[in-house]
Amino acid sequence: MIGYIIISVFVLILILFVYIEYKNEKKYQEERRQKRQNVKKEEKKPVIKPKKVPSAKELEEKEVQEKRAEQKKRLEEQRLQEQRLEEQRLEEKRLQEKKLEPELTPKPVVTEKPKTIAISLGKYPKFDHSRLLEMGLSEEEAKEFVAELIPQIETQIPLIKEAMAISDFHNMERLIHSIKGSSTTVGTGGVSDLLVDYNTYLKTGTELAIAEAYLEQLKHYCEELKEQYA
Repeated sequence: MIGYIIISVFVLILILFVYIEYKNEKKYQEERRQKRQNVKKEEKKPVIKPKKVPSAKELEEKEVQEKRAEQKKRLEEQRLQEQRLEEQRLEEKRLQEKKLEPELTPKPVVTEKPKTIAISLGKYPKFDHSRLLEMGLSEEEAKEFVAELIPQIETQIPLIKEAMAISDFHNMERLIHSIKGSSTTVGTGGVSDLLVDYNTYLKTGTELAIAEAYLEQLKHYCEELKEQYA
């Protein structure tokens, strides 16, 4: 009898142990399944990268670049405005002169031997672009503006020669003024001061020899500018 009871207790304990193990295994499997589902949900979520917050130095550099870009834009607009106003003035002057021209029979052109005129033009100081630096541009940006001026002058020189060949002082003044505005905007001295004097002369002057002498000086100071900013 006692043996039967012991065996029954042992069997009961064994069954209870098996049941407990079964429940633990089931609970373990359920936890694993939940973890796998959670991992899949997290993988499906879009990855949102945090926005990069610019540093104080980056913000300062950006502000400086924007300021320089605005200054360059304003400088270019000023130059174009001056050029448009001068072209308008010259066109009005041409139309006014055309209205005042008497309708007479043209006189025959008498070719005269050109007179030799002793001409002594001024010597100008070295070109200086400090005006651009005062406006807030860097040294490198200022040199870029000057470098853009050189091809403008070189493009106008042959056109000035053509106008000079037919003694068209009106057209010569217009061509000189178009580059005078650009040169005086970026600097003083050298080619800039020369163009101011050249333009002033062409407004009233009629001596072709003087105009030619100015043109030779223009070539000289243009080459000097190229060497200075090579």
